[in-house]
Amino acid sequence: MAGRRTKWLVVLFWLVVVVVAAPLAQKLTGAQDNQASSWLPRSAESTQVLDLSENFRPQQVPAIVVYARHGGLTAQDRAQIADDVSELKKLHDHGIRGAETQGPVFDTKAPNAAAAAQVFVPITMGDKGWQRIAGAVDSVRARVGQSSHGLAVHITGPGGTSADFSKAFSGIDTTLLFSAGAVVVVILLITYRSPILLLVPLLSVIVALFTAQALIYLLAEYAGLTVNGQSAGILTVLVFGAGTDYALLLVARYREELRRHEDRHEAMRLALHRAGPAVIASSATVGVSMLVLMAAEMNSTRGLGPVAAIGVAVALLAMMSLFPALLVVCGRWLFWPLVPHVGSDEPTENGVWARTGRRIARRPRLTWGTTAVVLAALALGLTQLHAVGLSNADSFTTKPDSIVGQEVQAAYFPAGSGNPLVIVANKDQGVAVGRAVANTRGIDVASVGVPPGTKPEYGGKVLFEATATDPADSEAAKQTVERVRDAVHAVPGADAQVGGGTAALLDMDRATAHDNKLVIPLVLLVVLLILAVLLRALVAPVLLIATVVLSFSAALGISALAFRYLFDYAGESTDFPLFVFVFLVALGIDYNIFLSTRIREEAERQGTRAGVVTGLAATGAVITSAGLVLAGTFAGLGTLPMVAFAEIGFAVALGVLLDTFVVRSVLVTALFLDVGPKIWWPHALARHLPGSDGPSA
Repeated sequence: MAGRRTKWLVVLFWLVVVVVAAPLAQKLTGAQDNQASSWLPRSAESTQVLDLSENFRPQQVPAIVVYARHGGLTAQDRAQIADDVSELKKLHDHGIRGAETQGPVFDTKAPNAAAAAQVFVPITMGDKGWQRIAGAVDSVRARVGQSSHGLAVHITGPGGTSADFSKAFSGIDTTLLFSAGAVVVVILLITYRSPILLLVPLLSVIVALFTAQALIYLLAEYAGLTVNGQSAGILTVLVFGAGTDYALLLVARYREELRRHEDRHEAMRLALHRAGPAVIASSATVGVSMLVLMAAEMNSTRGLGPVAAIGVAVALLAMMSLFPALLVVCGRWLFWPLVPHVGSDEPTENGVWARTGRRIARRPRLTWGTTAVVLAALALGLTQLHAVGLSNADSFTTKPDSIVGQEVQAAYFPAGSGNPLVIVANKDQGVAVGRAVANTRGIDVASVGVPPGTKPEYGGKVLFEATATDPADSEAAKQTVERVRDAVHAVPGADAQVGGGTAALLDMDRATAHDNKLVIPLVLLVVLLILAVLLRALVAPVLLIATVVLSFSAALGISALAFRYLFDYAGESTDFPLFVFVFLVALGIDYNIFLSTRIREEAERQGTRAGVVTGLAATGAVITSAGLVLAGTFAGLGTLPMVAFAEIGFAVALGVLLDTFVVRSVLVTALFLDVGPKIWWPHALARHLPGSDGPSA
């Protein structure tokens, strides 16, 4: 990569790659699969009902137009509603089945003076999922009158809510690209103090992102890889954060070698040789940890695994080939105005991190003990964690029209209107199943269609619907689904299954709980094995894993307190702990790898305790900068109007900062100093004679 001729070949290769990849990368959004089935567990009952229901009718969601006037609808209001329905019946674009529009249905709480009405506009989702629904709802909105003179008009229901979710995800790639890019520029400018040097890692990361997006697009289009809005957004953050981290570590080592060697090609060769193993190990840790997600039941979680792993792998390739080639092509002048010359001061000899290491070395046991107690105390905030899922109303950082409409609708109609339970059963037992559903607590009896005769039939089965009396996304509605399932499963010979939006939420919760118990231990095991191979030791990896888990617990505890008392969020999504854990452990271990590998290198020359101080001094600045970059890029998730993304971004950013400034620089350093050479057991380094591992300061 750093040869006098090789560098030009590498640059030419990546130039060809980016020319080919850029157009393909732009197609990734169109290749996303945001259908419900791409998120749901494949084995879930709601997924099976969704598949079966396609035999009866196209997959549809209703956009519900809600009209309400406090005190009762006027004759003029009713005339407007009738005109709107007439216009809606003419719609047929974006999958709207206007001719099948139902309503208006007036509320029955005041039969003689109805105060509200609702109109159901069916929309066929098709393969485009959320990408189609937003345009459909916009078409509906354009055909109905607006709120005025006391009449409230809102578009809600599954269609309206899905459209608002779609708009929240729209432009996610661009939003995160610019926010992550801005963070990287600022941090690199502060770190390098060179307005020119920062352009090289930024360019390399963008090339890596385009290449990863293009590769993932091809796999999604031709190999069946599932990509959705969530995984595409996280891909951008991950490539920017990890790629920049690798660049920072390599530049730091390259700068060291430039102070020792006149030939920049030789300096880069040595930098790659010495920093390469740590970068590769870091990338392997993140990549393999992401692949562990493929063991998850949730399709959305399982699909994120290969997408994220591909992103990290491409970032590694770009930052270990294109980036060093560009650095060598440009030469020392890139570092202007702080050009590293041969013989200039080494960062291991002075500076804030060298002084920090020497202070910790005086009383390491007291230092790590105090730090561990403080982190454990912060972890008590976990008692405030409420990761049981978010309702639609609690999922947005703002209050879109669909949520306002949902509140208006619930005031006048059964809370589950427009998002019913879907029941499929054998035709011969259809009547018995229908009665079992109607007799279940939490079901609006009037909404239950009792087959056969009035409902579609297919393959000896019938399909009908029932409306819950509680909001479809509430915990009470999920409990109703459980009761309905128990009731219909008990009907002999019915082979009945219950699906629908609420059932899907319930199945997601159960699958996520399973994934938490399975994936988290697997990730810990993978990271432990990689550390053991890298460090050729057992004690050090176990201690490093323990510090990361402690850091994760403290970050989650602080985050839970912030969500409750600072941001006033209602709770967390069920997959929140899993995603935060995977990102913090997989990415947070990076800094421990960077530090511990340097300590090991120095320990072979000057003993463990002196090596700890030197290793901290040599890596302190670059790891701090890398932590700021990674925290900043994940904080960029907070620019999306989605509570789940904002929470993940906040918790991961906080955890990375905690790991960078406290765990890695204080706790790990103090532990290594206190344990001494035994940290490398069973390697030969653990058998250093006391005299050869003298005082560190």
